[in-house]
Amino acid sequence: GNRYGYPPTWRAINNAHKSGAKLIVVDPRRTEVAEKADIWLQVRPGTDLALLLAMINTVIAEKKYDEKFVGTWCHGFEALSEHIKEYTPRWASAITWIPEDKIIAAARTYADGPSASWSGVGIDHLPNCISTLQAKYILIALCGNLDIPGGDLLPGPYYDAIVEQEEEMTDYVSAESKAKQLGSERFKLLSWPGYDLIQASVKRHWGKPGACAVDTAVAHAPSLYRAIMTGKPYPVKALITVASNPLITQANTTLVYQALKQLDLYIVHDFFMTPSGQLADYVLPAASWLERPYLYNGFGFGKFLVASEEALPPVSKREYERKTDYDLWRTLGVRLGQDKYWPAKTLEEAYDHRLKPLGMSFRQFVKEKNGFDFPKVQYKKYEENGFGTLTGKVELFSTLFEKLGYSPLPVYQEPPESPFSQTSLTETYPLIFITGGRFDPYYASEHRQISTFRKRRPDPLVQVNPETARSLGIQDGDWVWIETLRGRVKQKCIYFDGISPKVIHAEYGWWYPEDKGEDPFLHGVWKSNINVITDDDPDRCDLMSGGWPLRTGLCRIYPVAK
Repeated sequence: GNRYGYPPTWRAINNAHKSGAKLIVVDPRRTEVAEKADIWLQVRPGTDLALLLAMINTVIAEKKYDEKFVGTWCHGFEALSEHIKEYTPRWASAITWIPEDKIIAAARTYADGPSASWSGVGIDHLPNCISTLQAKYILIALCGNLDIPGGDLLPGPYYDAIVEQEEEMTDYVSAESKAKQLGSERFKLLSWPGYDLIQASVKRHWGKPGACAVDTAVAHAPSLYRAIMTGKPYPVKALITVASNPLITQANTTLVYQALKQLDLYIVHDFFMTPSGQLADYVLPAASWLERPYLYNGFGFGKFLVASEEALPPVSKREYERKTDYDLWRTLGVRLGQDKYWPAKTLEEAYDHRLKPLGMSFRQFVKEKNGFDFPKVQYKKYEENGFGTLTGKVELFSTLFEKLGYSPLPVYQEPPESPFSQTSLTETYPLIFITGGRFDPYYASEHRQISTFRKRRPDPLVQVNPETARSLGIQDGDWVWIETLRGRVKQKCIYFDGISPKVIHAEYGWWYPEDKGEDPFLHGVWKSNINVITDDDPDRCDLMSGGWPLRTGLCRIYPVAK
């Protein structure tokens, strides 16, 4: 819903819309993109899955699905058809606050494609994000919009180079080590159990592994912080964070703070001092994007390659020198006796190795190909090798989820903290708060220390419907407290009639570099940082991925005393 997030995508959407394509936008807020929409579905935060299930219901009930594609390339259509009967547009309307006729119109418009879709962190931040994504891809597949002109293209792999995941050496990770991964016994999809099942299928169909383990087989952060605090299931004594700022970017800041303080060793590798860096035993300066070579192909998943050489060498400043994260990990690995696994002494040498199948060095690729290689787009690639799933088909009924012990079909569940699941809280906390929307000129939690940016956006803003604000005695521009069960922070109210009177949107990523840095001040981390009041209780996280809810909390707001 924000054109600043991915400008090329926004341009493509805008150009298609100008050429006659219909634009459907699902967003609790009337963003710039929603204003242009032919159909704007102003969904109640956290109920996107109900909307998608009702759209699937409409497509199947009205036989608007692609029978040939579904019959040939989809697994589990009969089970889905039976499962989806209860999820009618009328049922979804009561849950999502979207009129029934709009849900039906959106389903028909999408099915009359070809149609393409785009979703970002709005879904990723939901407590049922994996089931919501599953429903989205079921809808895409049902309508035959996979890997066709005007539809959703299947990614990679990029066969002409060695991709990142081929360098990870995951085969060297023992079963004993995998079993120690925090959270993996509960949140199996984005950890070793799910990763190993997925990779076996992807390799069989692609000949190369899929996504990187470092992105998809990770320790569950809320479980990590609890292990640090309790020593269970085993003690965690040291932590390294690279280009991160967990006090600002992770939910439940109070717990994160307590955990970081309890570590025996905390190392930060970053571009500038952050609130989290103030708690570190060592802060290692990182080379910026201008000071390092770059090779990217969608985390090894895209069918393209982009490269650029560094603009200048890492700049020495007094007694230290900024280094890349490759330098950090290689130096540590060599000190631990891993010399033979780190043959490339520099990041550029590592890129030379990865480009050997192309028959050129990294510098040659940058010079001769101008740093770009986008092979001609191929459609219906699945006709050669099928899909990288356990069945080789699009799994409407997920055998992967079933093997991991989860529901193979998406099942709607009310967000764990909502006006309907926590009715006893609504008298004290009558509003739904959402956060995480990106905004110009900042990137996530970065750039608050750049004076020109701060002049453009000096204060954190919370969007409130004028009707709600006035009823609470809040004027446009007033500072307000935003309070949940977990605490309170303050932001400046901005009137916004493009949001429901029952919902507010608070900005994410705020800290104050000009404030005192020493503990406990930490550059104002407790003032306006919305993650002070977000929830990371594992019992409220996504059942499969462990993702924590950022767009479904209950809150109240009131003026800051002057």
